[in-house]
Amino acid sequence: MTDISIIIVNWNTADLLAACLHSIYSTVLAFGWEVIVVDNASKDDSVSMVESTFPLVRVIRNTHNAGFAKANNQGILASGGRYVLLLNSDTLVPPGSLSVLMELMERHPEAGACGPRLLRGDGSIQPFSFGGDPTPGYLLRRALTHLWLRRSIHDWDADDLLNPDWVAGTCLLARREAIDQAGLMDEAIFLYFEDNEWCLRMRRCGWKIYYCPQVSITHLGGQSVSRNPDAQGAYCRSLEYFYSKHYGPAARLWLKAALPVYRRLLPH
Repeated sequence: MTDISIIIVNWNTADLLAACLHSIYSTVLAFGWEVIVVDNASKDDSVSMVESTFPLVRVIRNTHNAGFAKANNQGILASGGRYVLLLNSDTLVPPGSLSVLMELMERHPEAGACGPRLLRGDGSIQPFSFGGDPTPGYLLRRALTHLWLRRSIHDWDADDLLNPDWVAGTCLLARREAIDQAGLMDEAIFLYFEDNEWCLRMRRCGWKIYYCPQVSITHLGGQSVSRNPDAQGAYCRSLEYFYSKHYGPAARLWLKAALPVYRRLLPH
């Protein structure tokens, strides 16, 4: 069994995907890790680029855009590593970074998943690399902190190892045993909260989640939800689904009443 299976979901990001694969390829070759690209019916030359430039990378071709969760599940089911790394196609991974994350998991056998610090393309800290479950209390504190204090509820520049509720699926290293116990990602979630929901199920199985700021991964995407009406709609639909699956009737009623206001204040 290989140590790490790297799953990269791609949709029309050939140039970014090539840069991502170049950033990890020497490490993959050195350690014998496997890489699986799940292509969501790209119209560009993503698949041919991978096949010609990175012959050791396995490609799964979808005939339609299956979404982030389902495509990752396809990769997970096709993989054989002791650890599974979900990695966005628009990331750049410095040498040695993945080994540090794996070493963290080895030192902490209670860890079901971990994730790194995320940086924007200009080197600044990207928010929402980790966070708390979206309970009514958490969403209220988050919105009020954003409205009154004009800052985030979290310190994204923290240097300490943390135990948040979730880490971002942008770069998420999961233990195979935790996946086997918690199950695959929820395919009913097309976009947003799929990583949060997955980590919640891992925690309910007794696993811990770690945020490791000693590792920094550059994420070239990560556009603001507040500037994209379509993304806002997907965000809210996923949040409503999260509540219907994990919280009781009172919380769902609270969300229904509060969501229109929260959407206007959406601190993303």
